[in-house]
Amino acid sequence: MFKGHPKGLMVLFFTEMWERFGFYTMMALFTLYMDSYFHWGPKKAGQIYGLYLAFVYFTPLIGGFIADRFLGYRKTINIGAAILMIGYALLAVPNPTEVFFYIALIVLVIGNGLFKANISVLVGNLYESNSPLKDAAYNIFYMGINIGAFLAPITASFLRNKAPLYIKNWFGIAVNGFNLAFAAASIGMIFSLIIFNKYKEFYIASNRIKHEESSVNGKKISPEQEKERILALLVIFFIVIFFWMSFNQNGFALTLFAKDSVRKNVALLGFNINIPPELYQMFNPMFILILTPVVVGLFGYLGSKGKEPSTPAKIGIGMLLTGFAFLIMVVASKLGGNLDNNSVSPMWLISTYFIITFGELCLSPMGLSFVSKVAPPRMKGLMMGGWFVATSIGGYLAGFVGRYYHDWPHSKFFLLLSVLAFVSFGLVMLSLKKLNHATREEID
Repeated sequence: MFKGHPKGLMVLFFTEMWERFGFYTMMALFTLYMDSYFHWGPKKAGQIYGLYLAFVYFTPLIGGFIADRFLGYRKTINIGAAILMIGYALLAVPNPTEVFFYIALIVLVIGNGLFKANISVLVGNLYESNSPLKDAAYNIFYMGINIGAFLAPITASFLRNKAPLYIKNWFGIAVNGFNLAFAAASIGMIFSLIIFNKYKEFYIASNRIKHEESSVNGKKISPEQEKERILALLVIFFIVIFFWMSFNQNGFALTLFAKDSVRKNVALLGFNINIPPELYQMFNPMFILILTPVVVGLFGYLGSKGKEPSTPAKIGIGMLLTGFAFLIMVVASKLGGNLDNNSVSPMWLISTYFIITFGELCLSPMGLSFVSKVAPPRMKGLMMGGWFVATSIGGYLAGFVGRYYHDWPHSKFFLLLSVLAFVSFGLVMLSLKKLNHATREEID
């Protein structure tokens, strides 16, 4: 998988994998924790959920600016990773007050802002600006993200439901499963820091070379070209807001659907299996791992035939698939999901995760690649932060819209998400010519 790519990609792959393990361990339990511990209803929990996601993905804009202008990417990433480790450790403290809980979330927001955008910039800086390997590199990097995301809900579910019983039986100590899971997220950040620093020579050398090349030999662009590129990025940022608004329902509306609408016991190979609601979040990263080689192979084959879609076109395909994914949830809601009586087959929800994952692979890593290709060299960190600001707005809207999940029939709620995704696909198609022009290989 890494053949032909610099060794630094592997280092950044595993660094991000452990950081995402921490993030998705926390996210798998976030809504359930607020419901179980603080007993907040969907409206308040949805507001907190949306605000947290909004700030988590807004602060990379600031982190990217700090790295561009002051600290550099590596130092900023290290500081962010250490702060994230502390934030998850704070969540692991038993019996927190509401204020203490908010403080832990603020610490996590700050750490993520310093970490998230800058490691994505380092990936792009391993390659020439328009290297044919760059799209594939971000797909591989994204696979690392989702290995962590795949392991996270499995670990979170075990630590929340099973581990406290084992610990009590073996050691006679009563522990809270939520706290164990948050402690595991903190340990994940320790692994991330160790990998990032132990093997730093592999990505430092490549990034130094690319940084030097970024200021000479055709990389300088005129103010007009810079303006065109920033405008293209802003168009993409606006469009993908609606993807993230829909996608981030995996931690809210789709989790509530799994809890209230999906059958609890599933017959599999003659056994009745109970799937906790948070475990459904495993399917998205699992499908990422399965589909990434398929997507990379498909686009590689099309590229060899001269028919590979442009990066913006791939983003449009992602929006189209997202619209179809939530149409599945409309049907599932009509077939019983609206009643919240745990009568719906889990295959409806799993099918939605499958389709939206395919869309995600066409959109999210391609968005990172698009920013790396198009962003003016002097503001790559800032523009990568802009990508995450779009994610931030989408995350906030996920919570804002999510508050209506129980006020509306679920079918109406999911239909809104589907329609917005189809409209966004149309906007990409209308803008495709200008977006493709911004990614041209040669700068005049």
